[in-house]
Amino acid sequence: MTSSTSPRGMTGAAVAMTGVGSLTAVSAVLADYPVFGGQAVRYTVAAAILFLVARFVGPRRRVRPTARDWLLLTALAATGLAAFNVFIVAATADTSPATIGTVIATVPVALALVGPLLERRRPAPRVVAAALVVTAGAALANGLGGGTLRGLLLALGALAGEVCFSLLAVPLLPRLGPVRVSAYSAALAVPMLLAVGLAVDGRGLLRAPTGAEFAALFYLSVIITVGAFLLWYDALGRLGADRAGLFAGLIPVSAVATTVVLGLASPTPADLAGAALVAAGVVVGIRPPKRRARRPAPNQAPAARQGRGTPLPTAHASTSGG
Repeated sequence: MTSSTSPRGMTGAAVAMTGVGSLTAVSAVLADYPVFGGQAVRYTVAAAILFLVARFVGPRRRVRPTARDWLLLTALAATGLAAFNVFIVAATADTSPATIGTVIATVPVALALVGPLLERRRPAPRVVAAALVVTAGAALANGLGGGTLRGLLLALGALAGEVCFSLLAVPLLPRLGPVRVSAYSAALAVPMLLAVGLAVDGRGLLRAPTGAEFAALFYLSVIITVGAFLLWYDALGRLGADRAGLFAGLIPVSAVATTVVLGLASPTPADLAGAALVAAGVVVGIRPPKRRARRPAPNQAPAARQGRGTPLPTAHASTSGG
């Protein structure tokens, strides 16, 4: 059951998206490494770790995916992992990283609108408004950038993959749990990425990494794929896709912070203003709705106390969305 105020969910979502934001600086180390081969290595290592974790975490009985589960897991791996990487790589040839980041920064709005609809409930206007604020802040931190129409369309494809990464996992999490969803999706993405890599790079698909490249691949495999995946999928189950999606606005903010920590750049006024907008949007969107006390009918007499003074139970107005 989701809750808009789950401390564990909020912490997990924030840490996960902060980690993902650090990818910008770490990926620079892998600039000369084959992209798709590197991603295949990343998900192979992560899947091995996740399946090992699955043996010791969660229910003791082995949960086998159903045919429907396999279909969703395959779609998740194809869109949220493999296709996302393909679109990102292709988009960088036609548009600036800032444009790609700005497009992907609209993830909170997409999740705030589509997530509730898939759960057969109306989007919460306050969460949608907060998502717009978060997106504006993320775009401000990224800068609008520039590029071609083809680059923009490819960036939109990456956005679709990022949205699918969350929404396709939602129906899987109650039965399989965050560990198994992460493990299966990572494993399924490996052959997809290898196939693309063979078509693009041929025999240059894989090579021995340098020391710095090995460290970067280790970080991507263990910290991001294992750690961030588990935290994010756990947060989705606790907060719901719409409210968890607000924390995606932390990605560009974390990217800026990482470059500052590594001494690669200094924050600009736009970076600081964007971070402030993201923080404000998250606070507004994650705040639980106010409960309205139901007033008794004008002619309704106070409930009589019976027995040892125990009052009769009274009904409370229910609230939607959290």
